[in-house]
Amino acid sequence: MPTLAQEQPEPPRNEPHKARQMAESFGVDTERYDRARPDYPDALVQRIITASPGPDIVDVGCGTGIEARQFLAAGCKVLGVEPDVRMAEFARRTGVEVETATFEDWDAAGRTFDAVVAGQSWHWVDPVAGPAKAAQVLRPGGLLAVFAHAYDPPPFVAEAFATVFQKVAPDSPLSAGSPRPAQDIYQAMFAMFADGIRKTAWFGEPEQWRFDWEQYYSRDDWLDLLPTTGALTRLPPDKLAEVLEGVGAAIDAIGGSFTMAYTTMAITASLNT
Repeated sequence: MPTLAQEQPEPPRNEPHKARQMAESFGVDTERYDRARPDYPDALVQRIITASPGPDIVDVGCGTGIEARQFLAAGCKVLGVEPDVRMAEFARRTGVEVETATFEDWDAAGRTFDAVVAGQSWHWVDPVAGPAKAAQVLRPGGLLAVFAHAYDPPPFVAEAFATVFQKVAPDSPLSAGSPRPAQDIYQAMFAMFADGIRKTAWFGEPEQWRFDWEQYYSRDDWLDLLPTTGALTRLPPDKLAEVLEGVGAAIDAIGGSFTMAYTTMAITASLNT
C-alpha cells in the first residue's frame, strides 16, 4: 500500500511476519477496510486462473474477501484462510468460505488445491515456511501467486502525511528519514518472496508480473482509505483525526481530488510435477 503507510512493518525490517500485532490490526474497522481498499486488476485474476491447472483456490490472509470475491465471480471455488476473526466473519457474510488460522498453522486436513493466492498479505507469512506449506497443499502443477499494490500519493499529499504523522507518532519507525518510493519497497519485498520460493526447491523459477492502472480519489475517498493502512490502524482516535485533518487540507489545496497511478505486482511459481 502507500509508501507513507506501508503494510510492511518495521521493526523487524526483514521479518514482518513476526509483527503479529500489526498483522492482525486491520480488522479494527472491517466495513471501512472492505469499502475503501481497491480491487485487483481483472487481468491479474484472469492470468492466475489461466496459469492454474483448475479452479480450486486457497486465499491466504483473505481479509474481508476482496480478491476472494473476484475469483468467485470468475467461476473459481475459493477457501479463505484468515487469522483475524473479525475479518473472517466479515468475509463469510459476503459469501466467502473462511477458516480462521495463520497459513503456517492451518490444517488442510488432506485437501489439495489448484492455486494458493495471497493479496496484500504474503509479507505476514513466514518467507520460507509459507512456500513450503503452499507446496504441501497444491496439486502437481499448481500455482502459487502472491500480489500487492504499490503506489505513491501526489508529493504534496505525501509530504502533508509525513509532517503530521511525525508530529503525532514521533517514535514510529515510519517517522524516521525520507520515505522510499513504493515500487522500490515492493521490489525488494517481492525479491524476498522469490528467494523464499526458491529455497523450497519444489517450485519452478518464480515469475514477476506487473499491471499498471489508475484510480481517481476524492478527498473523502482518500481519507476513507488512509485509516486502513498499517501506519494508522493502531493510532488513538484523536491522533488519527489529526492526521486526517492535515492530509485533507493538503488535498483541498490541490483541488479536492487526485488520480493515483497504481502498479499491482505479482510473484508466481508453479509446483514441479
